[in-house]
Amino acid sequence: MVAYTGIQGQNILIVSSDPSDPTEGQIWYNSTSNLLKGYANVVTNAFASGGTMNTARGLIGGAGTQTAGLGIAGYLGAGSYTAATELYNGTSWTNNPTGVNTPRGFIGACGTQTAALAVGGYGPAASSSVESWNGSSWTATTSLPADRYGVLAVGTQTTAIAVNGQQPLPAGLTTSWNGTSWSALPGVTNTARGYLMGFGTQTAAIAAAGRGAPGAATNASESWNGSVWTNTPSINTARFTPGGLGAGTQASGLIFGGNQNPGLTGATESWNGSTWTSNPTGLATARTNLTGFGTQTSALACGGQTPSVTGATEEWTGSSIQVRTITVS
Repeated sequence: MVAYTGIQGQNILIVSSDPSDPTEGQIWYNSTSNLLKGYANVVTNAFASGGTMNTARGLIGGAGTQTAGLGIAGYLGAGSYTAATELYNGTSWTNNPTGVNTPRGFIGACGTQTAALAVGGYGPAASSSVESWNGSSWTATTSLPADRYGVLAVGTQTTAIAVNGQQPLPAGLTTSWNGTSWSALPGVTNTARGYLMGFGTQTAAIAAAGRGAPGAATNASESWNGSVWTNTPSINTARFTPGGLGAGTQASGLIFGGNQNPGLTGATESWNGSTWTSNPTGLATARTNLTGFGTQTSALACGGQTPSVTGATEEWTGSSIQVRTITVS
């Protein structure tokens, strides 16, 4: 017979409500719900369907988070562009009464659902237009020094950079925004290309993928420190898409979808600050000309072309620390 008298352990905390600040690995019993719970690292790393946009479109700009997102303008097909702006609440999209002042696609965008910036674009010609969003309406502000479309916009409404773009050839430009005016920076990407994917801030960003002069997809990846671009390990799937699609920070990011020219991809890759890792599953629908934003663990992908325009939305859930119910039997 096995003797259990020598086994010792820690008592499980009994509480009437879940702790507000648990630590990873902590376990407790909730006497109100009569459930045994724990705080653990949960790995999902997959997309799930979200609410469909009211206006299907490609070449769309986007900003915000998975539960407070912004879909900006875009291409409707057949040479037509829209000014429509939509808001996402984590479940569904709502049309905003007013859209951008200049209907266009290929917009670079950054910021939040209540304070965003729409940079450059095309519709039906290259544009230098820049517009500021206050949560309900767009206001034209200081234009870019030159017409550009398909730029990567990174940062906030008041501190951002616009990276590269098409003029119509790929430009290797980095332009800084201080909330009032644009200034050309000396830092030029090592690989001149448009239609970048990326994420980060005005002084700490990642620019990946892109389309070179002959239209070829690239797997280049570069890191920005506020003054210079430095090559990093390449992404695994060469691709490009306008609008600066990407989610996260310089140390923890995500890219998905794009055009491989030829062919579209739903491939998803994560960045840990030093390397890119391909995720086993990608977007449910391979597409390009979509937008994406959020974080590496909670991102949104919406709109795009398959090649027809779509309003499909997919929500990404990565690895995160969550309260979980422990099942015992």
